[in-house]
Amino acid sequence: MSQRTALEAFCAFFNKLDKSCTEKLCDVYTQDIVFIDPLHRIDGRDALQTYFAALYDNVRYCRFTYHDTRQDGDIAFITWTMHFAHSRLAGGRDIVVDGCTRLHLAADGRVSQQRDYFDAGAMLYENVPLLGKVTRFLKRRASG
Repeated sequence: MSQRTALEAFCAFFNKLDKSCTEKLCDVYTQDIVFIDPLHRIDGRDALQTYFAALYDNVRYCRFTYHDTRQDGDIAFITWTMHFAHSRLAGGRDIVVDGCTRLHLAADGRVSQQRDYFDAGAMLYENVPLLGKVTRFLKRRASG
């Protein structure tokens, strides 16, 4: 699979990902994947599968709108907007978060490293009842 095709497959995979299809991670990720986001570092595909299965257990839906993709050899960047609803966050309402992903693609086109960049406050902390008020207050104080 070409790396460009792999990037397109990666984006398509994430828009289909839910708790019922995490076993398909082997099509997208190498066995030794290193996955990092503002909240986690996960080493290995088995650990990533366990993480996604638990994460999607309470997610009602999750979809991505992809904006820009850039690729230079085996490194790719994707900007995106994630729309999701989680039963324990924001009263189950839609949450929208912008972010960027950096991928390192293996020779076979699968992802060997993924680093996601996004505002963890907008995704999580602002959507927990008491913590949300404190987080929003601190963000306002820091910006003004």
